[in-house]
Amino acid sequence: MISAANEVDLYNQLKTAGLDLVSCSALGSGGKLGLFRPKIKTRDLIQLFMHLLQMQSAGVPMLESLADVRDSADNQTLKDVITDVHRSVSEGSSLSESLANYPKYFSSIIISLIAAGEETGDLEMSYTQLIDYLKWRDDMNSKIRKATRYPMILLVVIIGTIGFMMTIVVPQIVGFIKNLGQELPSYTTALINTSEFFQNHWLGMILSIIGSVVAYKVLRKNSEVFAFKMDSLFLRLPIVGVLLRKISIARYTRTFGALFSSGIDILGCLKSAQETVSNLALIEALGVVQVQVQSGSPLSKAFSASGEFPTLVTRMIKIGEESGNLTPVLSQVSEFYSKDVDESIQGLITMLEPMLTAILGLTIAWIAAAVFGPIYSSFEHIQT
Repeated sequence: MISAANEVDLYNQLKTAGLDLVSCSALGSGGKLGLFRPKIKTRDLIQLFMHLLQMQSAGVPMLESLADVRDSADNQTLKDVITDVHRSVSEGSSLSESLANYPKYFSSIIISLIAAGEETGDLEMSYTQLIDYLKWRDDMNSKIRKATRYPMILLVVIIGTIGFMMTIVVPQIVGFIKNLGQELPSYTTALINTSEFFQNHWLGMILSIIGSVVAYKVLRKNSEVFAFKMDSLFLRLPIVGVLLRKISIARYTRTFGALFSSGIDILGCLKSAQETVSNLALIEALGVVQVQVQSGSPLSKAFSASGEFPTLVTRMIKIGEESGNLTPVLSQVSEFYSKDVDESIQGLITMLEPMLTAILGLTIAWIAAAVFGPIYSSFEHIQT
């Protein structure tokens, strides 16, 4: 089994090894590759660079290191990528150039750090910085997933429960309540009307939600103005906006610090670190920072002029500039916001869980009161 881009590439590989191509078949049809190709996760990259770091520390040549990584990789996609990287390096390309052929798996940040290590001759430092950065990024992504996944699951359960009650349970007892022959209280009438609305328009409600999501994605993809306004709105939201800003600042400062400590110039750090930010309003602010720095302004003044960064960030960067210790200052900013993000996520989950549970409880209480209230009332009339 050999990884090759196409049949010609396979033929050339075999010729180099002194073999002739007789016949071949792609593994994609068997399910190992193609649509079911395994993804390269952040933890796969961490293991990759840890392996390369160990081999580099032991004085193993680059080609032998890559061959060892290729042979020991459990992820088939990573094995195929490293196979091609090994071939590219053996043909004279640098490691950074070979990895750059796979931008889907290796971001410009990874390429920049590897290139800086090649330029300075200290790949061990680059590998160490990459491992620390990727571990931090994996931890940050885990926190973000935690902040969104649990509330979303709970929200779906609540919506499903309310929908089930309104479309299945309530209609079965509505007929009995109507036949009691008495004037129904307003909360019971409201329950009946709500149930009938769910029964008559449940499909339209589902299609409206799906249509809204699709319309939002289409507008965001095709209209930069719409996408920018929505991102600006997200940043201004009371709780979510603060959390989004903290996450972006933590990512940006961590990436900037890793790149700057590797010897990359300020403008290169600004440009590469900007790729970790997805909010268009913050990206525009970071563009202002780049222009200001390029024109000769200090980094702290440029961040302050952007108007999107808290004074804490600008003050600490100014201290780092004045003391000549910008790298540790950026690390401190990143660690501060990383802890702040963790605390904010925990607070958000702590707040959302009882709130959503209360909504479900109030809905069930409303249904119980609307159903049993008229029944108890009818018993009173019978006693009278």
